[in-house]
Amino acid sequence: MTTLSEKDKALLKIYEIHVEMADRVSQRREGANRLFVATLSALTVLMAAALRFMPDAGALSAKIAVPVVALTGLFLAVAWFIVIRSYRQLNDGKFQALHELEKSLPFAFYTVEWEKLQHGENRRVYWKLTVVETFLPLIFSILFLAIGLLALAS
Repeated sequence: MTTLSEKDKALLKIYEIHVEMADRVSQRREGANRLFVATLSALTVLMAAALRFMPDAGALSAKIAVPVVALTGLFLAVAWFIVIRSYRQLNDGKFQALHELEKSLPFAFYTVEWEKLQHGENRRVYWKLTVVETFLPLIFSILFLAIGLLALAS
């Protein structure tokens, strides 16, 4: 059994901390996604209920409220897209640093994994999570844009 040098122990500790930090970013990203899904879903339900149960859906207040709520939903969906992109950039930087650090370690786990996934360039092998994640804000954007345009047209 080989013993690690003090330098190797320090590198391994830095690596462990950095992996934990990358995991925390992913957890925060998941929390942000849940917040946006809940908020936009609630906004959609609120708008649908208001349109369905408002005594006079043709009233001026409804004609103003629906486009305003739709615009709010559209802005939230765009903000969510930006948040996802920001988390992707942050994780990209963290994993670039991990790959760099792995050059000093006996086994480059994340580098090998990323090579096996063909760097996310072949969708038959691996779809990057952020590509999949951005579908939902896009769907909400289209939904709120359509509702807003329909409300303005009527």
